[in-house]
Amino acid sequence: MGLVGTAAVRDPGGAALPRGFWAAVRVWLEKPQVANRRLSGAAVQAEGKVPLGEGGQISPSIVAAGAGGGDGRQEGRAAGAAELRRLWREVRGQLALPPPLMAWGGPGELRAVLRTLLPRGRPAAPLARELAVQDVYNGTVTFLPLEENSEGKYLVKKCNIYQIQLKHIKDEEWSVSIVAPFPEDWFSDGIVYPKLAWLGNELLSKLAKWSVEQKPSEFKSTLSLISVAKYSKVYQDIKEKYKEMVKVWPEVTDPEKFVYEDVAIATYLLILWEEERKEKGLTRKQSFVDLGCGNGLLVHILNNEGHPGRGIDVRRRKIWDMYGPETHLEEATIIPGDSHLFPDTDWLIGNHSDELTPWIPVIAARSSYSCCYFVLPCCFFDFHGKYSRRQSKKTQYREYLDFVAQVGFVCGFHVEEDCLRIPSTKRVSFVGKSRTYPAAERAVIDEQITQFINSRRTCAVATCGRRDGFNHEHHCGGLCKEAGSEPPEDETEPAGTIWMPGFQPREKVEQVRNCASLPRDFVDEVVLNVANLLLNAAPQKSCSDKQGENMSTWNQGESLSLREVAEHLDKEILKKLKSEYGGLQTLLKNNHQVFEVLNGRVHIRDWRKQKPPSKTKPEVKRCLSAEAFKTRLCWFFIHHPDGCSLPSEACPYAHGTEELRQSQMIKKKKHTQ
Repeated sequence: MGLVGTAAVRDPGGAALPRGFWAAVRVWLEKPQVANRRLSGAAVQAEGKVPLGEGGQISPSIVAAGAGGGDGRQEGRAAGAAELRRLWREVRGQLALPPPLMAWGGPGELRAVLRTLLPRGRPAAPLARELAVQDVYNGTVTFLPLEENSEGKYLVKKCNIYQIQLKHIKDEEWSVSIVAPFPEDWFSDGIVYPKLAWLGNELLSKLAKWSVEQKPSEFKSTLSLISVAKYSKVYQDIKEKYKEMVKVWPEVTDPEKFVYEDVAIATYLLILWEEERKEKGLTRKQSFVDLGCGNGLLVHILNNEGHPGRGIDVRRRKIWDMYGPETHLEEATIIPGDSHLFPDTDWLIGNHSDELTPWIPVIAARSSYSCCYFVLPCCFFDFHGKYSRRQSKKTQYREYLDFVAQVGFVCGFHVEEDCLRIPSTKRVSFVGKSRTYPAAERAVIDEQITQFINSRRTCAVATCGRRDGFNHEHHCGGLCKEAGSEPPEDETEPAGTIWMPGFQPREKVEQVRNCASLPRDFVDEVVLNVANLLLNAAPQKSCSDKQGENMSTWNQGESLSLREVAEHLDKEILKKLKSEYGGLQTLLKNNHQVFEVLNGRVHIRDWRKQKPPSKTKPEVKRCLSAEAFKTRLCWFFIHHPDGCSLPSEACPYAHGTEELRQSQMIKKKKHTQ
């Protein structure tokens, strides 16, 4: 009675437990949204050691409250400590843990965490406060839901008490359990308080997994610099205001990803700037310039929320015309130099700003002593072009982030790292809003910046030159050039003002370089050459296929590595492919009717082995598959010496022109014109 669920956990070598259990509990305390998707997070108001007896005092020096969810101000911590002391006195006197809860006790100390659970969505469910009491000696953490009465005192909502327990069985065997003393009275709202079955299945399985698989993250906690509670509220308000943008998005990019990502970034900046105004006693809203603003939605939101600013991008987007005159967007090329400084701007923004990313702290430092910056790195660029890896012990992403942070430090900023809550794998951002040096030393820092930029350029040239048979200019795409190289011809920068001679901004006309724009005759020639190479390779692979009473063999050919395939192709063909992203591999993957590229090896595709469309496949994708049926000729029917491996009725491609159907997509386009 009262056992919600239990999970067996093995700890080979005894390296993970019990420490891993407490790390897993910490995730559930601070980031409950990773398990319960109906929550947007939790705000931890206070935590600290508490006495077992009634009326004891909590040591204020022990309390480490993140009052406000991350602002870390001294008055917030003091208020959190006082609140925790008051709550513990009220709660401890009214509670005796009933079975099957394990009673608190032993030589260890209790640690209490006061948190507020933040529901997701609109209309928002009421906030819920909980006091979590950790008993390390007995391996338990007890969750006490709190309700405020008419007198302003908190009472424990006893029907929803639950406890997570860790028990050592023997040797490598442990168990993690969840128990509730009053399961028959459990109240579930489906959001803050899930059903007990969810706790015993979903939450318990995650806790058991995290306990032994917990790995230290190389990134900061999400939204560590701002209030999670405030973020959740503002995000829902902003999302509600701009959600219609998804329906009218004119770009080819995914509207949901880009709209909600920019809504999240705007929310983060609005809260960050609000906190800055409080800290500095400012009344005027901060001005900004978004360098490499892309679709301009972030600028549009910030302008609408009262922040004066503009966005600059090398290429105008269709959606710009939809925003109206209140949104300030400019089509211009930014060349890092003295003519592209922003002395009257409070903040510079680099949101996936590509080649400008490492330059943004530099531009901010040289614009004015008060200029701050926010940068969200994505693609890996150095000052001179593509970033080259220098360490193998880190992931490429972590290494690049460390480089961008280093640029900020060299520029004299106190650099703060944070992780945003956005639909992207590149979520780590950097904020530079204060300096490490007095204003009188700007000239010294400026010289330090110049030396650092020059050292990166020298290093890049030396690294490129050391590689055997390495064509420096080809590898860097003309971006990594020696000092003294000429800037693009269309730039009219006065001599001596460009900080990196040879810097190449993005082109105004975006080139399609995924092999899709290559001449059809050229692609057909490469496909036929590679197919013949695989079919004629020794030893040949044959597959038997029984159709009716006749046994026939269909030549499946040999598999070759991409390098082996490239060695057999004409040099002129390879030269043409090298100008495309992905080169030969991209071309072969684009022609998936003929080829299958797995683990760097190229195979002839055998359509008899293709799995039928999954019933769980999204409806839209299943419709597209049906619409494409028999709209293209079967390459195998025309070119393979044994013909197609499938009979005509089973092949998705047309066996001859008489089977060709007009694409439904073309019909739809004609209908809408």
